[in-house]
Amino acid sequence: MNVAADIPRLIRPEALRERIVGIDRRVPVLDGSLRRYINLDNAATTPVLRDVLDTVNHFMEWYASVHRGTGFKSRVATQAYEDARATVARFVGADPHQHLVIFGKNTTEAINKLSYRLPLGSDDVVLVSEMEHHSNDLPWRARAQVEHIGVDALGQLDEDHFDRLLEAHAGRIKLVAVTGGSNVTGAMPDLRSLAVKAHAVGAQILVDCAQLAPHRDLNIGSLDDPAHLDYVTLSAHKMYAPFGTGALIGRRDTFERGEPEYCGGGTISFVSHNEVAWADAPDRDEAGTPNVVGAVALAAAMQALGGIGMGAIARHEAELTAYALERLTAIEGLRIYGDTDPLRASQRLGVIAFNLEPHSHALVAAVLGTEFGIGVRNGCFCAHPYLIRLLGLTYDDVQKVRSSITTGDRSAVPGLVRVSFGYYNTISEVDKLVEALKKISIGEYKGKYYQDTSSGEYNAFGWSPDLLEHFALDAVQQTYGLSALRAR
Repeated sequence: MNVAADIPRLIRPEALRERIVGIDRRVPVLDGSLRRYINLDNAATTPVLRDVLDTVNHFMEWYASVHRGTGFKSRVATQAYEDARATVARFVGADPHQHLVIFGKNTTEAINKLSYRLPLGSDDVVLVSEMEHHSNDLPWRARAQVEHIGVDALGQLDEDHFDRLLEAHAGRIKLVAVTGGSNVTGAMPDLRSLAVKAHAVGAQILVDCAQLAPHRDLNIGSLDDPAHLDYVTLSAHKMYAPFGTGALIGRRDTFERGEPEYCGGGTISFVSHNEVAWADAPDRDEAGTPNVVGAVALAAAMQALGGIGMGAIARHEAELTAYALERLTAIEGLRIYGDTDPLRASQRLGVIAFNLEPHSHALVAAVLGTEFGIGVRNGCFCAHPYLIRLLGLTYDDVQKVRSSITTGDRSAVPGLVRVSFGYYNTISEVDKLVEALKKISIGEYKGKYYQDTSSGEYNAFGWSPDLLEHFALDAVQQTYGLSALRAR
C-alpha cells in the first residue's frame, strides 16, 4: 500500500515536515551525542505548524483590544477574532443560524462550561462511555446521575450496552457524552448511530473531538438531521496551534438562554444596582478579555489542515498505523491494547498503547527518551476507568494502588506506553521506534535506571542534562530583550 503516491507532490509528508517548527531539533542522549528528536506524543500535544506561527507573528502587529474598541487596530483585531470564529464553524460544518462557537482555554474548559449551561437536575441521566478522558466524565458526575457505557475486549464502545442503558433510563436521559476517538486505543465510536439513538429518546449528544479533530473530517450536521451532533469540543494545542485556546461548538438555542457560569466583563449588555441584562450569545459565555491570538492561531491551523486535506491526512496516518501494528506485534513480550489488525487501521486513530513485558511502562518510556531521543507518553492518560478495564484490574488491585498513592508511593501504579502519530511522522521514525523497543526487550540499553517512588518515573544514574542550556528565559532576554538593547 503506497498512500503517499495518492497525495499531491507539494503536500506529501516529506514536504509537510518542513512546515513543523523545530522538526530538525537535536536533543542530548545518554551516550553524550545529539539525536534528532522523534515526537510520537501527538495525542498529548502537537508541535506548532509554520503556517500558524507565521500567521500569529503577522497578526501581532495588529493585536489590540477586541469589541467596543474604536481605534483602528481594535477594529482589525475584532475582525480577525470574528473571522476566526467563522473559520472554526466552517471547519466542523456548523450553520451560524443553528450553532455558535464559544472560545475558551481548551476542551476541558469547554466541557465544564457545557455541564453548567445545560439545564440538568440530580435525577437526570448523562450517559458517558468508559473510553472517556476524565474531562468528559468528571464534570457530569457533579451535575447529574452518570451511567457508564461499557466497552468490549478491544476497548471499543459496546453499542448493545448503550441500547440497554437507553431502555433502562428511558425518559430521564438528557445527554450522551462520548469521545470521537480514544486517546488510549484510537478506537472511534460510530457517532452517527449513537446520535440517532440518543435523539430518538429525546437526549442530546456531545462529542469530545480533542483527539479526532486533527485527523478526520468533522461535520456537526443540521439540527433536522437525526444523526446530527449537538455539541463538539476541540483543543488547538492538539491541532498544531499551541497558543492556549479551544472551542465549544454547539446549539445556539442552548446558549441564548440562561446565565453563564462566569460573570464579568463582556458578558453583559446592561448592569444596574438591581438588575443584569446578559449579552447575546456567544458573548455572554466569553467572560473577560478573550485569547484573540489563540483564536487566530486555531483558525490558521484549521485553514492549513484543510489545505492539506483531511482525507490525505487520514490516509497517511492509517498507513503509519498499519505499518506500526505489523512491526510492533512481532516484538517478543510486546502487547498492544486495542485493535491490532493492520487491515482496520483506517477505522481507528493513530494512537497505539502497549506494554513491553516484563519491563515497567515507566522504564520503557524513560529509556526511549534518554537513549534514543524518542518522545512518548506513559501512564493512564487521564482515563483511569478505561485503563482499569483494559488491564483487567480487580477491585482489590485498584484499592491497593490507591492506598499506595495516598502514602506518596507511585512506584507500582499500572499503566501503558503510548505512541501517537501526526501527519508529519514517517515510516522511518516507526522503524527507529521498533528497533529501540527490540533492544529494550532484550536488555540492550546502556543506562542503569532508578525509580523515583514519589512520581513513579525512572531516571538514568549519572545523567542530568542541563535543560537551561537548551532554553532559558533569561538567556533569551539577554539576546533579544531590553538587556540586549541596553548593551548596545
